[in-house]
Amino acid sequence: MDGMTPKLWLPARRDGRLVNAMSVDVEDYFHAQALGIGRHRWDRMEARVENNTRRILDLLDEAKVSATFFVLGWVAQRHPGLVRHIVGAGHELASHGWDHSRVDSQTPEQFRADIRRSKALLEQTAGVPVHGYRAATFSISHRTPWAFSVLAEEGFAYSSSVYPVRHDYYGMPDAPRFAFHPLGGTAFEEYPMTSVRVGNRNLPCGGGGYFRLLPYAFSHWAMQRINTHDRQPCIFYFHPWEIDSAQPRQSGLPLKSRLRHYTNLDRMERRVRRLLGDFAWDRIDRVLLDAPVPSH
Repeated sequence: MDGMTPKLWLPARRDGRLVNAMSVDVEDYFHAQALGIGRHRWDRMEARVENNTRRILDLLDEAKVSATFFVLGWVAQRHPGLVRHIVGAGHELASHGWDHSRVDSQTPEQFRADIRRSKALLEQTAGVPVHGYRAATFSISHRTPWAFSVLAEEGFAYSSSVYPVRHDYYGMPDAPRFAFHPLGGTAFEEYPMTSVRVGNRNLPCGGGGYFRLLPYAFSHWAMQRINTHDRQPCIFYFHPWEIDSAQPRQSGLPLKSRLRHYTNLDRMERRVRRLLGDFAWDRIDRVLLDAPVPSH
């Protein structure tokens, strides 16, 4: 793609295995786009994000894995202790924006205000700098090329917001599959979500609903292929609500939305635990970012 240059660096290895990047998008079940729950209702919904995120922190501690947590400002404002717990446990704190608004639903000015507000609150709450950003629903695409410049101007070092696949909610299928510089000669970097090339198509294999809906064997094969054939690290993500099969069920949803949100919630935690053991993992900043980050 014009103006986008690949990142050149030597991926890290541990015990002979290439190290991949683990991430968590910290939002509650009612933030999910598939459920379509209006913002005016959020404070009246049963909040489950703190307990579910703490379960994930325990899971990562058990596996001795550090991860990157992309936290909504909306969540951080209501659960500041959770944000401090994430940082205190040695994980990277990053921004998921303020209230899960899609980038392509905002003007550049609105987007700037959103990410500035979220970054400031996260840094004030945790006392650490925030380098990374992930757009709600991977909504940086050809329609919002200005978003990269705004992120760089607001002090972010990287984004992980592009999914180079075709999808009805998002997608930038002709974007680079691996880390690149979206602003040409600048240091700002984009770390696309992981996809595997099969024939002339990119298939998603970076986590979320695909990881729940498809057999574990596919995800394992795809990520192993990327590590060995492409010689690149994978970026995996999931949400706290995805390990919560007891979350309140919403009525009147279309079939597609029900399948996307609720399928295999009861299997997700076991699958993630298996994944943590099958591959080597670390925080995004330590796996991909140029700036040296001290180990904890």
